[in-house]
Amino acid sequence: MIEGYEEFTENQVRILQRYVTSTNSNIFVLRNLPEVIKGALFSRYSRSSLGLRSLLLKEFILNEETSFSSIAGQIHDEGSEVEDQIMAVKKAQNFYDRILDGYGDDSIGELGGAHLAIENVSMIAAKIIEDCRVGGSPLEKSTRYIYFDQKSDGEYLFYRESILMTSAYRELYLSTCNMLFDTYSQLIPPLTELMEKRFPKEHDVSKVAYTAALRAKVLDCLRGLLPASALTNMGLYGNGRFFESLIQKLNAHNLTEMQDVGRKSYVELSKVIPSFIRRADASHKYQKAFSDYLDQMQGDVRILAEKYTAELEPMQNPGVRLISYDAEAPYKVAAALLFSNTQAGLHEIQNFTKELSQEDLGRILDAASSFRENRRHKSPRALEHADFTFEIVADFGIYRDLHRHRMLTQDRQLLTCHYGYYVPHEIKGTEMESRYREAMEEAKKAYDTIACELPEEAQYVVPMAYNIHWYFHISLRELQWLCELRSSPAGHPAYRYIAQEMAKQVIQVFPIFERFFKFVDYEGYELGRLGQEIRIVEKMHARGGRYES
Repeated sequence: MIEGYEEFTENQVRILQRYVTSTNSNIFVLRNLPEVIKGALFSRYSRSSLGLRSLLLKEFILNEETSFSSIAGQIHDEGSEVEDQIMAVKKAQNFYDRILDGYGDDSIGELGGAHLAIENVSMIAAKIIEDCRVGGSPLEKSTRYIYFDQKSDGEYLFYRESILMTSAYRELYLSTCNMLFDTYSQLIPPLTELMEKRFPKEHDVSKVAYTAALRAKVLDCLRGLLPASALTNMGLYGNGRFFESLIQKLNAHNLTEMQDVGRKSYVELSKVIPSFIRRADASHKYQKAFSDYLDQMQGDVRILAEKYTAELEPMQNPGVRLISYDAEAPYKVAAALLFSNTQAGLHEIQNFTKELSQEDLGRILDAASSFRENRRHKSPRALEHADFTFEIVADFGIYRDLHRHRMLTQDRQLLTCHYGYYVPHEIKGTEMESRYREAMEEAKKAYDTIACELPEEAQYVVPMAYNIHWYFHISLRELQWLCELRSSPAGHPAYRYIAQEMAKQVIQVFPIFERFFKFVDYEGYELGRLGQEIRIVEKMHARGGRYES
């Protein structure tokens, strides 16, 4: 009997070798199978006595109803063969829908996935897409490594929002966005020259690494001039359940750009994982019911917010503040650490830890922290028993960077020009400062004019340097990861401050938790990206590769 407990004929082995990495091991990976087949295969697997390879042969490869050979056969460059596969998926969709529906479990949608490219969408759109946090992995074009002043057919690359473009604000919107891009483009050469003078290249530093670090420094400083309408590209991997939820939310969104992204995403994903996203079709009863629910809920909340909070003063000062935490967090973390090694109840262990001395309590927490050698040694889940809520007012550029952290609860207010803007210290006291400020003030005038009638659409004209108001509700475990990662020397100096400040405020409240922030970097770095660029160049040289600057 083979390791995988299944025996196959030579012919079956030849067939299976194309679709599995091993025909005899009990551990193997599926390959060369479309997502709809993998999802349905795993669905049946959970209720079958057969091994996965036997199930694949019997119920899929040899089952005419599945259109297996048409769907999973070799796909070449010819468009007709691609079309044949798409038609085969549609033909067999009833079969796959029947399997997936038969299990009545939404988690089945997590058994198949797809890679979706989303190009030429606004930075506002990217954040809304990334708001869907579980089951998807996004990667977005960076403002640090790429110049955003390129043109296409003589025009800067920013989103021409359809409502704005058909409104009385069309010319104001276009002229303001063009002005912001002009200023961004015009300030790159003088700021680069200034940075070269302030941070001359040292003789032992690679020219390639120095140039990359300098460019990152310059673009980090000037990204605040980019309007939120600036076009970006995204790569997005997600499972079927994630995409269904994402498209449903996009379909129901107030902004027409998001509705357009949702509609196009549904069309393209239907060619690959139709059975997983079918309930996100605009005509499906689930989509209609969700849209009605969202519209009614948001409408009521908006009315109640206007009624009950209109007299409250808006938060003005930029910065971070810890507004909520559990005073018993250290005892709960310590109890959770001990729990799996005892027979006692969690409640009783928590009460026990409250009676311990600070020294004894520290010994328990040390067990979870002392042996960490770097930030990639992730702490045990016991740290998730301590929760914190932070309220932050910082520029939209910082928000874009920190928004990527998914294992937390967060929400934001609309992007406005009400909270002031960030001026990079590198340009303060230079001629560039006045030009930067003039651009910010002109953008604010445009925003104020548009927002009177179109507050959501007005977000597109707001430069990234303007502050946005949001909150994080986060566990100690995720906070540790965020603060240690985002305080590293290669990070943007503005979000490094946020990460450092969050760690400091938790430590101030709970000094006993300082041991969990041992790799937070509190230093300041003028050309912080340089060390990282040098390491990248050295690695590329060691591998005989070429560094793309």
